[in-house]
Amino acid sequence: MKPLSLLTTAALIAGFGLVAGAHADTSSRLDRIKQSGTISLGYPTSSLPFAYLDNEQKPVGYSVEICQHIADHLKTALGMPTLNIRYVPVTSATRLPLLTNGTIDLECGNTTNTIERHKFVSFSPTTFVAKVVLLARKDSGLNANDPAAFSGKTISSLAGGLDFQVIQQISNQQHLNIAVLPVNDAASSFLSVKTGRAAAVSTDDGIAYGLVATSGQAQDYVIGTKPMMVAPYGIVEPKDDPRFKQAVDGAVLDLIKSKQIYAIYDKWFNSPVPPANINLKYPMSAELKHAFEHPSDSGDPTVYQ
Repeated sequence: MKPLSLLTTAALIAGFGLVAGAHADTSSRLDRIKQSGTISLGYPTSSLPFAYLDNEQKPVGYSVEICQHIADHLKTALGMPTLNIRYVPVTSATRLPLLTNGTIDLECGNTTNTIERHKFVSFSPTTFVAKVVLLARKDSGLNANDPAAFSGKTISSLAGGLDFQVIQQISNQQHLNIAVLPVNDAASSFLSVKTGRAAAVSTDDGIAYGLVATSGQAQDYVIGTKPMMVAPYGIVEPKDDPRFKQAVDGAVLDLIKSKQIYAIYDKWFNSPVPPANINLKYPMSAELKHAFEHPSDSGDPTVYQ
């Protein structure tokens, strides 16, 4: 996937020392976490309801809560009386390099699990199944279910993200001459549409509903219902650390098998959430229910369809 080339190159450079030493050192991040008493969690700051800052500037959200459960699980598994959590803000461009070079131990946001990314990182069992859609202003009169309606226009999307690649690929294949505007976070992508800098956002539906619901002008926007691609999310883990992966995956599977994951989902998608106490009223999709019934860390989107 060519649009990832800069990101993956950065990840390789940032993680070279870690990868090069892997053959000589079989220690796990579990050892470092136990020794330091701290786990570092990366999170995006404006990806409501997955990971964002509340009124007190504390990280909250669906993925953040899952990672907090993972931290509790690791604390017990390692026999630690306490385990401190260090939260590290990340962007779509920095999340994988920071994980690869050891700055963070997990990335807790809305990162799509793709086969390409498995070359550099690992993923937990799938925690969400998104659909890549277009979000536009209603008064534009443009059909958010038809990328061809945006021919010759600008569409914003997260730099280095799957959504960016999807709309760019569609534009190239259909010769639509769409200018894809890279942005650093979900808030910036929405602002580009709100101010007319872009005609639409290429984003995941969960993010789109969060942006519209908290805009204060939900009636002014339209979200496409025809997905351009299915995108499974997972908590992002370092590659080539089987002990750590087994522990993290075990924590996520515990949430799924105990059905706690359903309560966490309802808390963030079907209940009032901070900071504005708005209910997204976003029912769990059939694809996500299937993913929970058949847990997988596959990056193949067809597994979730």
